[in-house]
Amino acid sequence: MLSNLRRGGPVGRFLVLVGAAAALALSAMPVQAADIPGTDEVVMSSNVEHVTNVPKPAAIAATINTDIAFQGNYAYVGNYGGFSIYDIKNPKKAKAVSSVVCPGSQMDLSVYGDLLFASVDSSRNDDSCASTGQAASVKESWEGIRIFDVSDKTNPKYIKSVETSCGSHTHTLVPDKKRNNVYLYISSYSPSASFPDCQPPHDKISIVKVPLKNPTSASVVATPVVFPDGGNETQPGLLVPTSGCHDITVYQEKGIAAGACMGDGVLFDIRNPEKPKVTARTTDPNFAFWHSATFNNEGTKVVFTDELGGGGAATCNEAIGPNRGADAIYDIVKGKLVFKSYFKIPRYQADTENCVAHNGSLIPVKGRDIMVQAWYQGGASFWDFTDSAHPKEIGYFERGPAAEGSGGFWSAYYYNGYVYASDFNRGFDVIKINDRRTDSASKVRVDRLNTQTQGSYPEHGHGHGHGH
Repeated sequence: MLSNLRRGGPVGRFLVLVGAAAALALSAMPVQAADIPGTDEVVMSSNVEHVTNVPKPAAIAATINTDIAFQGNYAYVGNYGGFSIYDIKNPKKAKAVSSVVCPGSQMDLSVYGDLLFASVDSSRNDDSCASTGQAASVKESWEGIRIFDVSDKTNPKYIKSVETSCGSHTHTLVPDKKRNNVYLYISSYSPSASFPDCQPPHDKISIVKVPLKNPTSASVVATPVVFPDGGNETQPGLLVPTSGCHDITVYQEKGIAAGACMGDGVLFDIRNPEKPKVTARTTDPNFAFWHSATFNNEGTKVVFTDELGGGGAATCNEAIGPNRGADAIYDIVKGKLVFKSYFKIPRYQADTENCVAHNGSLIPVKGRDIMVQAWYQGGASFWDFTDSAHPKEIGYFERGPAAEGSGGFWSAYYYNGYVYASDFNRGFDVIKINDRRTDSASKVRVDRLNTQTQGSYPEHGHGHGHGH
């Protein structure tokens, strides 16, 4: 979701206009009321089970949930007000273990060993958990990465901050092959000449190196330029012109990464993690905002998402149609991105419901390309893209329009037999799909999942899998 807590101005105004324009357009073609579940009513396909819901802990109940990372028997859920740790050893009895109040959007999270990394993309008056918002035009303002020691799940400790150019909207964890360090690829955007630490053109990412034996010495070690000649800045309908990236997914063992960069989709060679190189670029006239990426297990395809409307607009309806606010499936052919098709949930949502393609993950089914994906108020969709040109939904879970007017699932990820989803307002949901097409995935176990740090799933048994 676009975050404007740090930077107001044109982006914020544009989002308002997009929402207003969408509302006007959609009012002419309303979805039939009978097709829409009641307020907060839970509905799902016959092959999907709602296992449990855990409300947000009181300490961060007033702010929205965001992304999720997993390690062992724990899930870490980001929130604009901080983060929470959940015990998921028994998914049916998932429970919050602790919450850390440490405000700053978006709190995109990753975990490695005893370390938790959190992205802050709202300008703060300092790097502390007691900080308050302060304009990015003030040189002393801070935003970037916070690092926590989570060895004690009941009492995480904040141990280090690293300031990064334009903050950290998202980050992607990249372990080095010798396991002495981890790198964080920092994605951020929307520079301004009035922001001392976020100057145009900002066509780059920041790379933070974290020595595992001395994490408090973490620092920015490189700021590679992704778009030396500028990105896609003039395409009609772009929500934001390309400046840096919104999110990057790495597939380290294959030496590749995919960047979703506002107006561009990018492939990188990351065999040298401190020196990623762009190997392919593409654009799409139907995409307003390249948001995120997912490789298939073979690394021969990548699914990019289009966050039309910035996550705040109703785009899952007849007026917008099937090719916008959707996923785009690309085959990787001789190192290039070859477009094959779009996928969008087939269930129309109400014109009050923010709904668009958002964060999802693969389900480890041998020989098939199947993923689960969040669609904000469109819920969670299970879909098969084995045939790149003819993807299809095979299951879903959703709630009716949120009482608050906006909400839904930020992320929906498969981890060791269950799907875990972070709902803006409703908290932490556990879902299960029972389907012959996905049942074999339950035999695959991994001990860590940072979804944007992909790794090949083991054929069976135990392994590090994603996040190795």
